[in-house]
Amino acid sequence: MKIVRIVSGTAVPLKRSDVDTDQIIPAEWLKRVERTGFEAGLFSTWRDDRNFVLNDERYAGATILVAGPSFGVGSSREHAVWAIQQYGFDAVIAPSFSDIFRNNCTKNGLIPVVLDEAIVQQLWDLIETEASTEITVDMQRLLVEVPSAGLSVSFLMDPSTQHRFLNGLDDIGITLSHQSKIDSFETKRPAWLSK
Repeated sequence: MKIVRIVSGTAVPLKRSDVDTDQIIPAEWLKRVERTGFEAGLFSTWRDDRNFVLNDERYAGATILVAGPSFGVGSSREHAVWAIQQYGFDAVIAPSFSDIFRNNCTKNGLIPVVLDEAIVQQLWDLIETEASTEITVDMQRLLVEVPSAGLSVSFLMDPSTQHRFLNGLDDIGITLSHQSKIDSFETKRPAWLSK
């Protein structure tokens, strides 16, 4: 997992609530053996509609997805997180996330930011008015900032999850950060327990 301290860029206003993981990445994409190429499946059913927001050239290259409440509900699939990341998003801002999706985000380096629904609406308005609106997600200070609008809003994140992002640690990385304690335990463990 890469170190994430600040994500700054433009955003896409996904004005939909209760977006489930099958809408994020349809089930037929789960048959892939490799862990790459999922960006083509991101919202693929919706992308058939030329008026879908991801088809709007004004939002090309955006790094932040601003979604409605209950984002990522449905079945657990890391593929949904991979598709969002591989498309180019580093953070998702929403009023709420499903617990499983949020957990998959934090273990794969995609920042899930929970903001009040009124703030999300304000972000949508800003982005729709001016697609080049720059949004910054600061993981050190736990702030979302829109300098052009004078907006600065704090968000909550538990310290262990924040630590993951700031240090680029996935589950294996967290385990390896205790390598000296593991080695010490192994040297003191009776030989008969090693079998």
